[in-house]
Amino acid sequence: MIDTRLDEVDLRRLVATYADGVTRRDWAGLRDLFRPDAALQLDLVDRGVRSLHGPDEIVSFIDASVQRFDFFEFVALNVLVTVAADGDPDTARIRTFMCEIRHHGPDAPDAGSWSTAYGLYQDTAVRVSDSWRFADRRYRSLARTGSDGGVFPFPDLPSVP
Repeated sequence: MIDTRLDEVDLRRLVATYADGVTRRDWAGLRDLFRPDAALQLDLVDRGVRSLHGPDEIVSFIDASVQRFDFFEFVALNVLVTVAADGDPDTARIRTFMCEIRHHGPDAPDAGSWSTAYGLYQDTAVRVSDSWRFADRRYRSLARTGSDGGVFPFPDLPSVP
């Protein structure tokens, strides 16, 4: 019998490992968290949707995005997990509300200022051997402070991911 509670712990650890890796800028470690065919859909709401494919493209985008910050911390605020999504014990859905705490570096347009981004990840993770990997990530901005700030319409979400 499969104990989905252990899977939930592993899936929460996947999100925590991602948050830790982005904060530490461990790009090699982050690549390992994604399936080779992983996809990321990035919706910043006010800038159109962008799609990225594969760990190299996804992680390279993240690297380039955080370079302008001399301080960057990714914080997972709330993580909700559904194991055995769609009846498949090797597929899970994860919903993560998060924020990024950022200080703009000396070469950034907003040099010396602080900003915070709030967002939502809706993920599909799959079991690969004995570990979980991101297969599909969908990110949506919820609000941002700073010169590009705003509060965006909250998406309609089901009670469980």
